Amino acid sequence: MKFNGNISFKGVYTIDVIDKNGKQKYHEIIENLIVNAGLAEIAGLIGNTGTPTAFTYLAVGSGSTAATATDTTLETELTDGGLERSSATVTRATTTATNDTLQLVKTFTVTDTKTVREVGVFNASENGDMMSRSVLTADKNLESGDTFILTYKLICKND
Repeated sequence: MKFNGNISFKGVYTIDVIDKNGKQKYHEIIENLIVNAGLAEIAGLIGNTGTPTAFTYLAVGSGSTAATATDTTLETELTDGGLERSSATVTRATTTATNDTLQLVKTFTVTDTKTVREVGVFNASENGDMMSRSVLTADKNLESGDTFILTYKLICKND
């Protein structure tokens, strides 16, 4: 099969934090780095080779080291305070062509004081492969009662 042009993937995180009174504390849209392990797993999913597993989990952490292509985990993944890695609601959305975007959404209910600095997409509830990672432009300081909404979109497009 011959392709005209290049096919590319672009990942984008949207972060929204709402305080316990319903007021928006933070809103940020940030592009991500699709890491090497993520690229390999995507190739396996497309070709149904190896033992590919779909990316359906979102995680947050407090690490601040810049993302690199060789990352396989978040620097410091949060595992308590209502911010544990969780299964997302997974759908397809339309960005340019019908159903060209994978969308993952998770609403976390914060139960402790935490700072979020990094986000990631995984294919397992523990360990597994990380597809993407991003370090936020500013700390997200969270308090008990806050709602942390993380949306990830993987847009597939012809360049």
